Amino acid sequence: MKNMGNMMKQMQKMQKQMLKAQEELKEKTVEATAGGGMVTVIASGDKRIVDVKIAEDVVDPDDVEMLQDLILAATNEALKQVDELVEQDMGKFTKGMNIPGMF
Repeated sequence: MKNMGNMMKQMQKMQKQMLKAQEELKEKTVEATAGGGMVTVIASGDKRIVDVKIAEDVVDPDDVEMLQDLILAATNEALKQVDELVEQDMGKFTKGMNIPGMF
């Protein structure tokens, strides 16, 4: 019975640590670029796009499609980096556990 109580305390402690790590992720950002730095997208650790920077010389009214492609590429790369950041930060809690759907 004592083991069960200790295990519950450990689970509660891990849950608090996970919540703290999730809050800290919101404060972290990743930055991805496309077109050699012509488009930059910054995303937070909770998968929110917080900034998009576009170099003036890439804005060509006759080639809007290229700009759209650059924005998509930079955004997708930023979100991929966020996934890697989340796995790095939150993966330590699930390491060794095979729990489907967890991070």
